[in-house]
Amino acid sequence: MLETHVGFTPACITITHVKPRVKQVLAKTAYLFIVPAIALFYKHGPNANGTTVALSLLLAVLIASAIWGFWYAALLAVLSTLAFNFFFLPPLGTLTIAESQNWIALFAFLATAVIAGQLSERARREALRATQRRREIEYLYAFTQRLLTLKNVPELLNIAPRHIVETFGCKEAAIYVLQKTDIYRSGKDTAAIEAARLQSVAARGEPIFDSDAGLAFIPLRLGIRSIGAIGISKTILSHESLDALSTLVAITLERTEAIESVGKAEAARENDKLRSAILDSIAHEFRTPLTSIKASATALLGDGLNSTQQLELLTVIDEEADRMNHLVEEATQVAQLESKQVELELQPQEIGKVIDRAIKSARKALSKHTVELRIEEDLPPVQLDAELIVNVIYQLLENAAKYSPVDSAIRVSAENTGKEIIVSVADRGQGIDHLEQSLIFDKFYRGKSNRYSVRGTGMGLAIAKAVVEAHDGTLRVTSQVGHGSVFSFTLPLDSIPGNNRADQQRAE
Repeated sequence: MLETHVGFTPACITITHVKPRVKQVLAKTAYLFIVPAIALFYKHGPNANGTTVALSLLLAVLIASAIWGFWYAALLAVLSTLAFNFFFLPPLGTLTIAESQNWIALFAFLATAVIAGQLSERARREALRATQRRREIEYLYAFTQRLLTLKNVPELLNIAPRHIVETFGCKEAAIYVLQKTDIYRSGKDTAAIEAARLQSVAARGEPIFDSDAGLAFIPLRLGIRSIGAIGISKTILSHESLDALSTLVAITLERTEAIESVGKAEAARENDKLRSAILDSIAHEFRTPLTSIKASATALLGDGLNSTQQLELLTVIDEEADRMNHLVEEATQVAQLESKQVELELQPQEIGKVIDRAIKSARKALSKHTVELRIEEDLPPVQLDAELIVNVIYQLLENAAKYSPVDSAIRVSAENTGKEIIVSVADRGQGIDHLEQSLIFDKFYRGKSNRYSVRGTGMGLAIAKAVVEAHDGTLRVTSQVGHGSVFSFTLPLDSIPGNNRADQQRAE
């Protein structure tokens, strides 16, 4: 189908262009009969003096100049002069003139018709030029809007040639940048734009216009420095617009490179800040368990301890070592999530079993609380990484236990909305201030009222949020001061065929 379409395209174009040309020729030919028509109308119609006839013929000349141009108007002016002489200047019916004043009137009419036609042609030409400039400015504006949406240099170089073709209606476009080795083209079939010419224009910084081949090669300049070149074929843009186009591309290229450099520098600064924050947080949190371990070990090395006391000290060492291990795991996980190095091991899992595993892992933190389970029956399996989601629920349970009164209940629920599973952990603590709700998921942030009374690094919720988002879900909090908080996260069901309720209803 594609080859047939390409084969017949020239014929279609020929037929399309023939019809307007035929109409234009017929219209011009018909317009030549206006002069005889005016002459015959005034000759055999109402009586009119020579001034009226001359003004009517002059009006016809002006209309011809405005529509088709000066040379056609000049021809019509000559015909009008001959008709005016033949029909309305004595002796009538001849091209001779008896009185000298009629010679003056005749030449005055001819000069007036020619000058008026030239002025009308100039006005028409200026109007066409102004219209073309306006359109080119509109095209440049539209092209600028498209360039502003491009975010990096590879995207700019790959998409800009296609945008040039689509916006300015040219046939082909290509971009070459001195720092790159590739030629970025609007399509595969752009052989007319030679790579050697692009490289030559980029090196010399001087444009090349090949009117015979319909090609234009314009350097990409920033001031006097050339950074590349653009090649365009079959374009109707003026040289000024082509220069403006190349300048736009050069400025956008420089702007995009600057944005990338700033982004890299900002990322490096954020990475340094993250490392410093992690080290500060870990150093602060390590101090307490290390002190306990050191004191217990020192006591064990001394004399006079019975077996019960030794067991208690060993238990302290074991618990504090676990706490330090947990801190190291959190720091490692934050670093992996920041660098996008975590690979999810997704498997269909029953969310009820995942919640049970998390509750068992957090049994020590939940020892002074009761847990209420509200899990819907017949929940479909969810595509998830079980270990990571268990850790998310564990973090939510541990937080609920830390910030809730002793012996208060913690409610864990799971429900199916049709498109996703929502898992919630609700506590009856003091709640979170509205202003802090948007901050608690940031790394190392801890609530103002509990940052000194409750131990922690402030990494748990940040890790949980990153893990949930890696599963294409969301983690959010709903809280009211004095009435507790509800942390809930979503896991999409669309990844497993048949999970969506709408799909199930259609299947039924």
